[in-house]
Amino acid sequence: MRLFVFGLGYSARAFVEKMRDRLDWVGGTTRSSEKAESLCAAGIEPFLFDGEAPGDGIAEALSKAAHVLVSIAPGEAGDPVLAHHRADIAAARPEWIGYLSTIGVYGDHDGAWIDEETETVPRSERSKQRLVAENAWLDLARETDIPVGIFRLSGIYGPGKNAFVNLEKGTARRLVKPGQVFNRIHVEDIAGVLEAAATAPATRIYNVTDDEPCPAQDVVEYTADLIGLPCPPDIDFETADLSPMARSFYAENKRASNARVKEELGYRFRHPTYRDALQHMLADGWK
Repeated sequence: MRLFVFGLGYSARAFVEKMRDRLDWVGGTTRSSEKAESLCAAGIEPFLFDGEAPGDGIAEALSKAAHVLVSIAPGEAGDPVLAHHRADIAAARPEWIGYLSTIGVYGDHDGAWIDEETETVPRSERSKQRLVAENAWLDLARETDIPVGIFRLSGIYGPGKNAFVNLEKGTARRLVKPGQVFNRIHVEDIAGVLEAAATAPATRIYNVTDDEPCPAQDVVEYTADLIGLPCPPDIDFETADLSPMARSFYAENKRASNARVKEELGYRFRHPTYRDALQHMLADGWK
């Protein structure tokens, strides 16, 4: 398999490592020469792409790639990959395209359960931009018959990016907003879902999320108990000193279902709840 990745961030790198034994070649984009060197060291051919202009060599690389993963956020001008490489992708006709999005496109549903058929009413500007980008990729799928999977991710965590790290650094906070719940997803399950979807290409939207939405403070408390550290005190959300972006996360309240991933892709989540994940991470070394 030959894979090209736009934006080799945390989730995309996990997918590459998950697929490593099946890849004949992998290439991907980065914005800096320094990061390009680290990609080379990891066996990934780097291509510079800042989203402002077509990247050198990308068109040729796409022409030889069977699978394409897009993990670059859109901006006010739209999706940078489509803006500069749409024609290249259409001409290359990959077997599958995966687009990483967010469950933020659903907006606020007052704590109700939602699925992929639920109305999307994004509230934040970044989620509105994501929905526009999703629709642009689905337009490409309709116009070219190239399978495009849209993967709406919930709060991502995993090695190096988790409540253990936050507690150790002293940055964990127990923000309390009554009735507020969030879904989460371990990066290993993101990679697993993408693997399942890439082997069964289809134009479809999937919620990639765990089984148990819960209040954020529950995760902090459970993690502190696991490693024997003091639990941070409760902080009332209404009076908390938060950035506008942090406060915007709490403006949306919903419980996202992952039933479609299980039923259609046959995927079994390795970390179905935060408790399962944290226990595994503690045993495996959470850093």
